[in-house]
Amino acid sequence: MMKKIGLLILIAILSISVQAQKRAYLFHTDANIKRLKNLVEKNEEVRQSWNTQLETAQKLLERDHLGAADCQVLGLAYRMTGDEKYAKAIKKILLDNVKRNTWEGRELLNRTPSWQGGLGVAHNSFFLSIGLDCAYDYLTPSERKEIAQGLARLGVKPQLHDWLDATTNFHTFDTIGHNWWSACVYIAGFTSLAIRNEVPEADNWVKEIEATAPEWFNYSGSLLQNKIPSFDRNGGFWESINYASFGVSQYLLFRLALTNVMPQFEQCELPVLDKVTDFFISTTYYIENEKPLSVNFGDGNPHKNGNACAVLLWNLGYHKDRYAWYINQVANGDDKEGLQLNTPNGLILYPDLPELADNYLPDLNDSFIYPDMGWATLRDSWKENATMLAVKSGLTWNHSHADAGSYILFHYGKNLIIDSGNSSYGNPLYSEYYCQSEAHNVVLFNGEGQNRKDPYFGSVNNGSLHNLIDGEYLKYLLANATGPYSHILDRNYRSFLWVGDVILVIDDLLAREPGKFEWLLHYSGESKRRGLDLSIKNDDAEVLVRPLFPENFPNGGLPHDFPEQMRLEERWGYEDHKPENKVPYWSVSHFEQTDRTKFITAITLKTDENKEHLPKVERFEGTDFMGVRITQNGETTEVYLNLLADGRIKHRNSVINMDGWETDAYLMALTFMKETDKNKVDNISDLFVGHGSYVRHNGQVLIHALSKYTTLVEGFGQSPNVLFDGQEGVHLQLYSKSPSPSIEINRKSVKGEYDSKLKLSKVKID
Repeated sequence: MMKKIGLLILIAILSISVQAQKRAYLFHTDANIKRLKNLVEKNEEVRQSWNTQLETAQKLLERDHLGAADCQVLGLAYRMTGDEKYAKAIKKILLDNVKRNTWEGRELLNRTPSWQGGLGVAHNSFFLSIGLDCAYDYLTPSERKEIAQGLARLGVKPQLHDWLDATTNFHTFDTIGHNWWSACVYIAGFTSLAIRNEVPEADNWVKEIEATAPEWFNYSGSLLQNKIPSFDRNGGFWESINYASFGVSQYLLFRLALTNVMPQFEQCELPVLDKVTDFFISTTYYIENEKPLSVNFGDGNPHKNGNACAVLLWNLGYHKDRYAWYINQVANGDDKEGLQLNTPNGLILYPDLPELADNYLPDLNDSFIYPDMGWATLRDSWKENATMLAVKSGLTWNHSHADAGSYILFHYGKNLIIDSGNSSYGNPLYSEYYCQSEAHNVVLFNGEGQNRKDPYFGSVNNGSLHNLIDGEYLKYLLANATGPYSHILDRNYRSFLWVGDVILVIDDLLAREPGKFEWLLHYSGESKRRGLDLSIKNDDAEVLVRPLFPENFPNGGLPHDFPEQMRLEERWGYEDHKPENKVPYWSVSHFEQTDRTKFITAITLKTDENKEHLPKVERFEGTDFMGVRITQNGETTEVYLNLLADGRIKHRNSVINMDGWETDAYLMALTFMKETDKNKVDNISDLFVGHGSYVRHNGQVLIHALSKYTTLVEGFGQSPNVLFDGQEGVHLQLYSKSPSPSIEINRKSVKGEYDSKLKLSKVKID
């Protein structure tokens, strides 16, 4: 009997011991393996990807030498099949790598002080941690210990030494606290989770590393070193799309692994994570039957995206239909860093997404602004092959180029007006050309743009974006590029006014002495001048660029016969990521040497619907104002630029009468109903006011407040929908033909009072 009891106790002890040794996996959890096997059965794309990974793993076994990165596909193959030949290969990789003296490259090690932990350590550490995790049950206890101690020595301790340890670290958020911090520190945390059973200190490393996350995400910038906060209040990350994806995803890899391994661990709350996926959604252009393109400001890449962040956040429980829609758009590919579907880690983490309707589109505004970093995107629709305008005017430093006020344009499935992009950092053209103003769609004065040292030292006075208005028919954005140009210009403002199928680009420029102003235009496809217009065409996509002020292009004849007209000069730059290829771009200028000028340029978007009846764009002018008349779809929009409102007068308001419209607004646009008298207030359908306080006509107040604001009133005088950007607490008065109990202001219903005598609805905007 006693022998029987003893045997039962021994079995129980062994059972408890086995359970205690059961692995809590970082990514390759039993639940994830089960989900992937189910997806392989029902999803053809997933099945093809799995077959590709398995085939790759088989081929790796035939090679004499394997690298740390191979642990990813071998680990997936072992966890999915249980075939020990894959685990055997992983073991050899692990044991070979932990015998090395360092995983860091000579370049970093030779710096003063020596960088013991950088991206080389982080990458190797990540790959090998996955290998250890997946092959854990195949390894003997002594092998696990040897490997874990090697990972601690080579993968974790160098990072702690350089980045975290108060007695040794020398990196800060201010110097290299952007994507490198995330990769080096949080992958050290990831590795600490992988070795937690064999290295007693690992639990403390995990806690210490996890506690840094709020500080990293909330970094507030550095005045003396010309740094801005890493993250915008709306979820953007200023370094570029691909560095945003890399930096954030490195943290999310750690956060997800910690969630899987220690589900009871209370991790810090980070509100910015609720906005990250929307940042990637808003900066992506969607193309029919092709992979989407990303906005590639700075050291970006149009073919990189936020898939890694979206997938990791989905695994962490951030579920919305638009996130699923975005993952479906960007998941295909083999970018291992991007965790795309045809990669081993992308495959194990690929979620079982909900089915969406074929015509599903994101439940988001069409346009976004990231005011802290100076990015914005405006689009006419979330549909594929729509039109999207992206504008940048913010910090210049490191991965962010000297491109204050620059813009790019996507239309009909093509990126027609482009950013020049970048090259490898070791190529001299990276610093001499790609980072500089001439590689972007900006203004130059006497051939100069921003200070050429800005990409290295940082811009002291950054650019900025303001007054985003996102209407159905009209959109507006103001870029202030004065700060980065302050060594040569006192004013450098660029307004974008998008009216139907026409985008007006309005440059307001002032220098300290007379000189030559010009604006640059980089493009893809073919570009030729045809009369008044400069055509940019790529397959079926085409836009027409027409200078309107100070003058048009010559409409026929030779340029030297019309020296007073706008001049077009072809110049040569370098192709994105292909500096060996020279590519042409345009300079557009006026002969006049002046200290103050206004460029107004119309970009007409050709579509299947309008190509036979293009919008009619005309210039007109009067005393102290410039005007543009746009006629399309039977409607006319008249745009007025008030020259008195450009800062030339002090202590006197910029009051002006422009064709009977009395205002102090810098910019005003009125859209009139079809076939109506343009002199009647009741015939206005939309009213736009840019930096103004009032508009009156024949004694009737159209709109009024005591401070200047930017606003669009859709359905003017009828059932108005007001998009308003101004100070809080404004008392706004708005013309209305009849009483209305409330007015839609910034998509919220606001109650007001009606003055029947003045025909004004009065509301307070909080």
